[in-house]
Amino acid sequence: MLQVRRYTADDCDDTIAIFLAAIREVASRDYSPAEIEAWAKVEDRAAWAERRSSRPTFVAEHAGRAIGFSDLEPDGHLDMMFVHPAHQGIGVASLLLSTVEEEARRQRIGRIFTEASLTARPFFERRGFSVIARQSVEKRGQRLTNFRMEKFL
Repeated sequence: MLQVRRYTADDCDDTIAIFLAAIREVASRDYSPAEIEAWAKVEDRAAWAERRSSRPTFVAEHAGRAIGFSDLEPDGHLDMMFVHPAHQGIGVASLLLSTVEEEARRQRIGRIFTEASLTARPFFERRGFSVIARQSVEKRGQRLTNFRMEKFL
């Protein structure tokens, strides 16, 4: 059974592991090895923990184990949504997005926006997001394509 709860400080290492695994094992279908190497890094664990704690961050669990996470910034920016590769396709991202949307409505945020990877774009489109622009972002010397997307609630 899937459940979603708020992030706690004890989730730091699990969310980092999910982030790295999702990029290395799932996004690697759409990005080059050099792009993955540049993207799949967490250089400052304390900064990561601070970012997760500074906003509503949600952790999806299955059988008591963290398997995905997402967040929502005060302006409606969905900064991160990652699901562990072993748990793709079972509704984790959908549950996380529903939770983020519910939180946005609770905060009276009328628009959620994100920068979706090539890998994540189809998921967000299926859930009502529209592409605003294709963009190229720099990560540690590599240019990665992603998409600015939005959804009005």
